[in-house]
Amino acid sequence: MIKRTLLGAALLSCTFFSVQAEEVTLKAVSAFNTDTFFTDRFKVFVDKVNEDGKGLVQIQFMGGPEAIPTFEVGNAVRAGVVDLANSSAVFHANLVPEALAMTLTDRSIQELRANGGHALMDKLHQDKANMLWLARITDGLQYHIYTNKPINQASDLKKMKLRSVPTYLAFFQALGASALQVPPGEVYTALERGVVDGYGWPSVGVLDLGWQEKTKYRVDPGFYNVEVSLFMNKNSWNKLDDAQKAFLQEKIEWVESLNQEDLQRAEQEKARQAEAGVETITLSDEAGQELRAIAYQAGWDGIAKTSPTHAAELKALFGDDAP
Repeated sequence: MIKRTLLGAALLSCTFFSVQAEEVTLKAVSAFNTDTFFTDRFKVFVDKVNEDGKGLVQIQFMGGPEAIPTFEVGNAVRAGVVDLANSSAVFHANLVPEALAMTLTDRSIQELRANGGHALMDKLHQDKANMLWLARITDGLQYHIYTNKPINQASDLKKMKLRSVPTYLAFFQALGASALQVPPGEVYTALERGVVDGYGWPSVGVLDLGWQEKTKYRVDPGFYNVEVSLFMNKNSWNKLDDAQKAFLQEKIEWVESLNQEDLQRAEQEKARQAEAGVETITLSDEAGQELRAIAYQAGWDGIAKTSPTHAAELKALFGDDAP
C-alpha cells in the first residue's frame, strides 16, 4: 500500500512538472497598422520572445486593426479575446480614464517604475480593465499639430477641424478647435475631402501612413510624451508559471531599454517630412510656451474631472514637468 502511494505521488509530481513546463502561446494584436513605426518595435519584441522562449513562451501575432479595430483592442484584452496587445492607453481611456496621465509625463518608464507611478497605473488597469500595464515601448517622442492652414499662435487654431483622440481631446477643445475622432486608417481620406483641417500625431509615423501627401505644415514645439505600451490580460498573466513570468519580465526590461533610440528616430523622421514637402512652422518662444501651457493644463484638468480620487497622486508621481 505504501509503495502504491509513493508511486502515485511520483506520477502526480511528474504530471505537475510537465504541466508547469508546457509551452504557452499568447495571442497578440496591434492597435496600429502592421507596417508602421508603432508596430515595428512590437515585432522586434515578438521575434525576441519567440526566439529565446522556445519551450516556454511563444507569441502568435494575429495582426493589426484588420484583426481587431483600434478602439476595440482594450475591450479585447479586458475580455481575454486576446492575451496581449501592442496599443496605447489613449484607445481604452473609456475603461481607465487615469491612463491619459501616461502621456502627460516627462519621466521615463524606468523613473516611473522606481517612484511607484507604474505600480499605481498598473493597479488601476488591473482593477478597472482586467489588464496589466506590461511595458512601455516608446518614450520621449512628442505629439505635434499637423495642419493645412498656417498659424502663428494658439488662437489661430480656434474653430479649426482637427482629428483628435482622447489624449489631446481636452487640449484641442481648450484651443476652441472642433475635435473629431477619426480612426488612423480614415485620416488620409478625411484630409483629402476637407473633413478635417489637420490632426494631432507623433513626430514619427506620418510617412508610414502616407499622410504627408495631404499635409502642409507641422507645428513646433511639440507637446506631451507619446505612449505606446504592451497590455496583457490579467487572467492570462496569472496562468503563467514563475519561470514564464520571469522570462517575460526579462524581455520587458530588454525592450524598454530600446526606447533610448526614439529621439534619434524622431529627428530622422522630421528630416524626411521636410523632404516630402511638410513645412515646419516654428512658433515664437512666447507662442510656443502658451501652446504647451494650454496643453498641459487641459490634460491635468481633464484627469481631475474624470478621476478626482487619483488625480493628485497621479500628478505627483507622473509629474507636471512642462512646459
